[in-house]
Amino acid sequence: MRPLLYFMLTAAAIGLYGGRVCPVIQAASATQWGSFLAVCFLAAWGLRALLLPKAVTASSGDVQPRREFILDIILFILAALATCAFVVLALGSPVPNGIKVAVGVLAVGFFFSIDLALQCERSVVLEARRSGLDWRLTGRYFPVTRKFAFVAGACVVFTALIITGMVVKNIHEHFPQAQGPEYWSQAMYWVALDIGFGVLCLTALAVLVISSFARNLSLFFSFQTESLDAVAKGNLNARVPVVTNDEFGFIASHTNLMIQALEQRTEELEHTRDATIVTLASLAETRDNETGQHILRTQRYVRALAIRLSERPGYADFLQPETIELLYKSAPLHDVGKVGVPDAILLKPGRLTPEEFEQMKMHATYGRDSLKVAENMLGSNSFLRLAQEIAHTHHEKWDGSGYPQGLKGKDIPLSGRLMALADVYDALISKRVYKPAFPHEKAKEIILEGRESHFDPDVVDTFLAVEDEFVAIAAALRDAHN
Repeated sequence: MRPLLYFMLTAAAIGLYGGRVCPVIQAASATQWGSFLAVCFLAAWGLRALLLPKAVTASSGDVQPRREFILDIILFILAALATCAFVVLALGSPVPNGIKVAVGVLAVGFFFSIDLALQCERSVVLEARRSGLDWRLTGRYFPVTRKFAFVAGACVVFTALIITGMVVKNIHEHFPQAQGPEYWSQAMYWVALDIGFGVLCLTALAVLVISSFARNLSLFFSFQTESLDAVAKGNLNARVPVVTNDEFGFIASHTNLMIQALEQRTEELEHTRDATIVTLASLAETRDNETGQHILRTQRYVRALAIRLSERPGYADFLQPETIELLYKSAPLHDVGKVGVPDAILLKPGRLTPEEFEQMKMHATYGRDSLKVAENMLGSNSFLRLAQEIAHTHHEKWDGSGYPQGLKGKDIPLSGRLMALADVYDALISKRVYKPAFPHEKAKEIILEGRESHFDPDVVDTFLAVEDEFVAIAAALRDAHN
């Protein structure tokens, strides 16, 4: 409805303005003049509604605002020509008066056309944001400074022409040479009144356009800052809509290129990190009686437990999707400290002596210390913190009888409590030189016996809720000799 409102407001403004610049209009029938303006601008609005789908909305979003402005200004030019012709031909006014009225139509139409184009631009930007559309910048670069200069220059020109038209009309009407000094005061009042009317109308139009510009600028800035804020928080999927061929489009385009490059570099680093983790974990496993499949199975057990546990009260704040992913990535490093245990102990097929077992228990501390070295070099981060927790605490027990620190209950980090169950379950169902592979039900029975002694009761309850997933993981990643 806004275009219809603007065309009707233009008719109303020209209805008043015409009488202030043209004595013939002032003397003409208000019904005749008003009826013509209503018909003229309603016809312009109807033509706009007819042409808009093909001329504007059928185009890509990046050119729609410009095409809408061109369509609207052409319609206002046609309305101005029709108004000039009516004033000259139907009312018998001199051509200069018809031109002055046409200038008024163009002035009002110019500002309304800009506002409609800016509104179209807002709609395009919001739609692009909603649907993730993006347009490449073309060679027709139009800086924001030039847009402001164009509007400001047009405002000055139209103001000068309209005020001049009003002054000339008043000079001819109110300043005849025969009048005395008393009439000059009255004439000046009429001149000031007409000029005030013109300035008020143009000021209102200028404020309308400036406000519309400000809304668009605010929208562009908000998208830019929202995307940068998202990137700062780790969301590298954020993008800024590129929909204007000016500085904002240029900034948005290059911001997206920067985010894309950062995303690619981050993916490369993550792939390198993941490969390094698997390599280190595999190196540790090759010195043990376990296999590389143990790494893959246990990290999937941990993820299954963490996802389901996050649904229980008190765990959702910690077990966010990002944290669960970090647990999954760092789980393979739980036994990395075994590289520091002598082969004679690590590969011994029988029961370890108390002294040997004390040496074996050191692998939890070795793993923590080796990861601490990496943290000292690279700086603290959540991945290394979780990896250290898992390596150091996955042999702690709920009742405090575990090692290396004898932590009890929730003093044991949740990462270690999750890894403890996953590690024990996989050891139970896997064949070792010192034991056969137990079936799932036997492993489940042993874990239930360890509830509240070896394992966190909440983690055991969660295991029961996802035991089918454990069985599926074990079957999909079965060892060849099991």
